[in-house]
Order: sequence, then structure tokens, then C-alpha cells
Amino acid sequence: MHIERADSTNFTVTLMPDGSRILRSTDNSTVLALNSVAAAAWDACASSCTVAEVGERMRQCFDPSVTDELAEASFLQLQDKKLVTLSGTGLKATRREVLAGLGAVALPLVVSLSVGEQQAHASAANSANTRFDHEPDASAPKGHNKHS
Repeated sequence: MHIERADSTNFTVTLMPDGSRILRSTDNSTVLALNSVAAAAWDACASSCTVAEVGERMRQCFDPSVTDELAEASFLQLQDKKLVTLSGTGLKATRREVLAGLGAVALPLVVSLSVGEQQAHASAANSANTRFDHEPDASAPKGHNKHS
């Protein structure tokens, strides 16, 4: 089986400090959040490769304890969101095998929201109407309110 990343020029990618990624579609219709495990798999699929190659790339760049089953679970999450394409056959891992081989590594997670869903959540949280009486002061010690 071969795995290949979908056309990544359709996304603006933001690398987060924890290794996760935020992908925003170029038409701003969808935002995808990849945790660090899914991001490592997405990075490993930059060129056409096999399941074993994805696992090896994830072990080299992310965590030496990554199993081929975890790599497989990762790219299946990516495929579900149309971030990678799969050709051929050869999927082997069951959910139980993936969970058994995890150890300390987290499960891959890819979450997507449409812009409409984002706006609805922001509206419900009233974050669109948040106002600040003053600019944050980066020089003030934590817990110290300079404007009191």
C-alpha cells in the first residue's frame, strides 16, 4: 500500500510549539487541527511511501516508540479528512492491535471545523464581543494587575 499527502498547497500550515499543526484551507472554509502524532504522520507522508516507511519516518522525527500500527492509525485519520490518499491494499492493524502497541504515545487526532461552525462556537462563547479595558502589559509580573 502507498500513502501520499493530498495537495498541501490548498492549506496554510501553522506549526505549533508542541509539534501539532493547524491547517487552514486557502478558501478559509475549513480549519483542521492535527495533534503532534497526526502531524508527524502528515509530515512523514510528504512524498509517496509505504506504511513501514511512514512508521520509520515517524520514529526518526517524532518518537522512537512509534509502531507501524500507530502509523497506520495515523494515516487513516488523515485519510478520513482527505489529507492523504491511499492506493493498494495491505491494511493490517485492528483497533485492539493499535491500542496494544501504543505504550506512552498518544493516539493520532485530526479535528476539523468549518468557518460557520467556528463562528457559531465563538458566538455561543460570546468571544466575538470580548472587550479589553487596557492592553496587556508583558512587563508586569504574573498575577500582578498594574491597573488596580
